[in-house]
Amino acid sequence: MPVGTRGSVKGLTPQQIEDTGSQIILNNAYHLMLRPGDEMIARRGGVHRFMRWNGPILTDSGGYQAYSMADINALTEEGVTFQSIIDGQKILLTPERSIEVQNNLGADIIMAFDDCPPSVDPASLNESRKRLAAQRSGPFRKGYDHATRLREAHERTVRWLERCVRAHRRPDEQALFGIVQGGTDLDLRRASAEAITNIELPGYAIGGVAVGEGTDLIRSITEFTAPLLPPDKPRYLMGVGYERDIVAAVCAGVDMFDCVLPTRNGRNAQAFTPQGRLHLRNSAFREDDRVIDDSCDCEACRGGFSRAYLRHLFMAKEMLGPTLVSIHNIRHFRRLMLDIRRAIREDNWSDFGRAWPVAERGSNPTPEIGSG
Repeated sequence: MPVGTRGSVKGLTPQQIEDTGSQIILNNAYHLMLRPGDEMIARRGGVHRFMRWNGPILTDSGGYQAYSMADINALTEEGVTFQSIIDGQKILLTPERSIEVQNNLGADIIMAFDDCPPSVDPASLNESRKRLAAQRSGPFRKGYDHATRLREAHERTVRWLERCVRAHRRPDEQALFGIVQGGTDLDLRRASAEAITNIELPGYAIGGVAVGEGTDLIRSITEFTAPLLPPDKPRYLMGVGYERDIVAAVCAGVDMFDCVLPTRNGRNAQAFTPQGRLHLRNSAFREDDRVIDDSCDCEACRGGFSRAYLRHLFMAKEMLGPTLVSIHNIRHFRRLMLDIRRAIREDNWSDFGRAWPVAERGSNPTPEIGSG
């Protein structure tokens, strides 16, 4: 799913997104609640009509923001009190309010409000913002014990899911997915999966991955957790990721993915290819007349826009550069998924591996081409 956090996949029109073959996109309930407001969107017929997107939409609940902005929020059993990133106002987001927001937005799939802990001990995190938050905020104050934090988050996530189910006013129109937590503790992952799937829902997600742990841990957590989820319900791995992470997760039984990588990297002149990433600002592409990927049928490659031209757009800070590379990157991951489906149908993973070396298990998750 391409990510359109605030009701927009940055720099792209709905038609351009549709032309990549994308069939569903992700919005974020927390950000749309803050601006322009969920009730304002509801008065305009919901987020589909508001953003002119005719396909399905999934909304994230705001649980991840409780993790990613831990330095400006406070966590209690009732919910999470945020300091608005827009005006500094204190906002309490509870499971009930999260579901109300998503009911108002009208997305087709909505996510339960969960307690997303850091997967690894925050003291080991490289990101200073999260490490400092761990030292002074809410559940991370003095006496912090990571194992206790993971257990509390698992138990709270189950209790909050029960509150989400009770608060859900549109169950016949919107599919509510539960989220499995547990960090890197496999016993907790098993307990969380059992408790969450004991509540009958249309689908289930694996949360709390790609939040501090490395690629090998992402894979091991996913390979352990996915088979614990019902095989006849969609399995959604949240916030992942790179090509080899996706392939490994599909092999473990995962069906759905979202990630900001295609568009975030595209806005920063980084183009994905089956052989690795291109950093288009690099001088190696100054007079390179090739398209990003001659096997790609996206608007940028099919249209003949050269690497030299794309580099010029970024160096000149022209808006077209981020647009074209974002289109290409979304199509790249869409083609990856189509080829994975083909490999599954035909049971032909050797051809897939030859076509997608970047997705091989032993590959660098972000090999760089033309750097220096």
